[in-house]
Amino acid sequence: MKTFDSLFAELAGKVAADDPTSGTVRAVVDGVHAAGKKVVEEAAEAWMAAEHEGPERTAEEISQLLYRVQVLMLARGLTLNDVYAHL
Repeated sequence: MKTFDSLFAELAGKVAADDPTSGTVRAVVDGVHAAGKKVVEEAAEAWMAAEHEGPERTAEEISQLLYRVQVLMLARGLTLNDVYAHL
């Protein structure tokens, strides 16, 4: 099972490898603006799933939101410790 930390390590590794076939690498290269728009989109989908769909669908949407948040972090050059310092 993946955790927030293990997912970040996986995504950071993909970005470091700069694999042009990786969707994550492309998303980071697209920049902060594009990454931020995806965060907003996924947040809305998670909210709508929580309001109108079951727990399984809500969990799926939240997992996509967490992925997009991490892409935004990588696009901005943030680490987990940068974020954890504010929890």
